[in-house]
Amino acid sequence: MAELADALASGASGRKVVEVQILSRPLSHSYNHNYNSDMMTTKSQQALRLIPLGGLGEVGRNMMLIECQEEILIIDMGFRMPEEDMPGIDYIIPNISYLKGKEKKILGLLVTHGHYDPMGAVPYFIGQLGNPPIYAGGMAKAIILRRQEDFSNQPKLRIIDVKDGSRFSMGCFSVEAFRQNHNIPDNFGYVIKTPIGNIVHTSDFKFDSAPVNDLPTDFKRLESIGDEGVLLLMTDSTNAEEPGHSLSEKKIMENLDDLFKNAKGRIITATFASLLNRIQQIITLSEKYGRKVSPEGFSMKTNIEISKQLGYLKARKGTILSTREVLKYPDSKITILATGAQGEERAVLMRIINREHPLLRIQKGDTVIFSSSIIPGNERTVQYVKDNLYRQGANVYNYKMMDIHASGHANQDELKELMSLMKPKFLLPVHGQFSMLVNHARLALEAGIAHKNIAVIENGQILNVTHAGISIDKKTVPANYIMVDGLGVGDVGEVVLRDRQSLAKDGMFVIVAVVDRQTGRVKGSPDIISRGFIYLRESGDLLHQVRRRVVEIVNQSSGGGGAVNWVYVRDNVKNKVGEFLFTKTQRRPMVLPVIIEV
Repeated sequence: MAELADALASGASGRKVVEVQILSRPLSHSYNHNYNSDMMTTKSQQALRLIPLGGLGEVGRNMMLIECQEEILIIDMGFRMPEEDMPGIDYIIPNISYLKGKEKKILGLLVTHGHYDPMGAVPYFIGQLGNPPIYAGGMAKAIILRRQEDFSNQPKLRIIDVKDGSRFSMGCFSVEAFRQNHNIPDNFGYVIKTPIGNIVHTSDFKFDSAPVNDLPTDFKRLESIGDEGVLLLMTDSTNAEEPGHSLSEKKIMENLDDLFKNAKGRIITATFASLLNRIQQIITLSEKYGRKVSPEGFSMKTNIEISKQLGYLKARKGTILSTREVLKYPDSKITILATGAQGEERAVLMRIINREHPLLRIQKGDTVIFSSSIIPGNERTVQYVKDNLYRQGANVYNYKMMDIHASGHANQDELKELMSLMKPKFLLPVHGQFSMLVNHARLALEAGIAHKNIAVIENGQILNVTHAGISIDKKTVPANYIMVDGLGVGDVGEVVLRDRQSLAKDGMFVIVAVVDRQTGRVKGSPDIISRGFIYLRESGDLLHQVRRRVVEIVNQSSGGGGAVNWVYVRDNVKNKVGEFLFTKTQRRPMVLPVIIEV
């Protein structure tokens, strides 16, 4: 326990320290895993290998491989959103290079639920991996098929429907699905029976005995899974640092009801388009108080359409209308169901605030409800949205002011209760930042799981599992970020991203010099283009000095004409002008010299 606390404390000053203290030394020192990577090299020893390609040490991009006798079962294939220092990047997806050449060994893909963090990367990879069968619930299946329409040259997917209690066998695996409460329908955990014992993957989950628009947690089913014997439990770590028990949706419904009852003007709700339980609550309350509902945002409209087709979303005829139709009603009878709870630049709420929406403007007396928590990193943009809502006369409510949002993830008490029900021999915390994984491990120690039976690993590490013990392999597999930018997948690497960061930080400085091919000397005065670095009209003296230096550098570097190494000349201009600009401004713009021979 003390070592675990020390490990977490050592990471407080930065990620690299954590890696030195924990990951670069054999994890058996920290968790006593009977470390011996050679003990599992033959099939006769009946060993499994678990390899996370995403989701461990981060939130999102979930993808886990389970290898049994060279056969591979994949759990989830998701993406995550880019970080603040990744300009232009749309999504981040896993690196599947480890699976290249192993396509025929892939038995199938288990999808836990219909959010993008467990299934958003399916259209990017499924064809590359030999189009294995996909096992998914109705909601996830519908969203996967809808997204496939946006990707050309995709194979016809083989999707097997999953329901509570569904059973199917593939290779050395026998799988059974069990439902879990989250914040989207058709969320399933999986019991995976293997030659050495049962592995359980819980999916994202919470315990809710009084949910809204969903069945309560089936504790008897969870207990029966534990009674059957759980060799290894993989479970959600997202809220492992949150004490107590997560809020019930019943409490959220009561508080939202109060806001609807007291609102005099329009109600504008901002929430995730994937938070279907909350969307149903908003529609139900709108009907209770005689309001018409207008969904705004492509993803919001798409998810509502899919949910209605599957029978997961209930609305009376005439409740859901287009915005043009809704605006014909009095303000007290209008609900706008919008995306943009995270302050996304092109989401509906931001476009309304910025007066870019063709039909909607914020007006005095509007009630704006943020029914979502703030994703770390979005605090500034969400604050900008809130400030501007207040400036334009709206009444704003969020989860910090009252309980109008509940996480779909289990808090500490629920995680310990799950361990008590499942009684696993081994625990692998998944789905969370590194501190979340470590704190989840700490909870497991408190719950009575032996120190040697808990593994904290990150993406790319390999966990060897036998009936007798677990160990971290010395080898790792590639698990770095693959970035999606428009239609490009993986073509934006570290060099391109670093260039973008440089441009965003200090701008660009372009120098165009015309050179006489015969003499190698500059003709006239070089042209200069500055973007994001200096304002040219106010920097005449600096530009004059730069032009003079460019002429000197080119004339000296060209050697007086003849056979000139123009690559050397350009590099010389780039390096020397860059150094000069830094001495004058303490900034390092991207210097791009263009040499034109005439």
